[in-house]
Amino acid sequence: MMYFFKKIALLSVIGLFAVLLTSCSSVAVETYKDNTPKLVVEDFFDGDLVAHGMVKNRRGEVIRYFTADLLASWEEGIGTLDESFIFDDGEHQQRIWTLTPNEHKGYIATAPDVVGSGELMTSGNALFMKYILQVPYGDDLIEVNVDDRMYLIEEKVLLNESMLTKFGFNVGSVTLVILKKS
Repeated sequence: MMYFFKKIALLSVIGLFAVLLTSCSSVAVETYKDNTPKLVVEDFFDGDLVAHGMVKNRRGEVIRYFTADLLASWEEGIGTLDESFIFDDGEHQQRIWTLTPNEHKGYIATAPDVVGSGELMTSGNALFMKYILQVPYGDDLIEVNVDDRMYLIEEKVLLNESMLTKFGFNVGSVTLVILKKS
């Protein structure tokens, strides 16, 4: 009888791991290859843009709102995206991205508060990018994993959802809309 219970327990643990592994699978950017309008990074991220968004904590509670002015430009195939954020509590942040083409027809994305670099890939109307961001936490900086998912909804409207994780656990999210001014 004890053997039976041990076998049931082992099968339960194996089943739990199988569920956890399959629930961690992610949608690939290629899923959106036929979606339109097609997102061309050099076209959308060129000129003046504005973003409006919110930050949620791990429980899903909105904890901050922000607006951002973005100035995007390209020189010899290398993109620069200068983001100036203003949060509802008056805090200002700036992030300047450099987008360098890679051999996979995507971009390597770097910024001063990004650890290493992120790889930006597009397909159809979607843009996915993963990177590690240093964020202020008290008097220190912590590193969080960011999984950006952007979708071009209309020619001048891009929706962005970002999942923030630390040690594999959800610590928050950012949702925003980016509007192309010109």
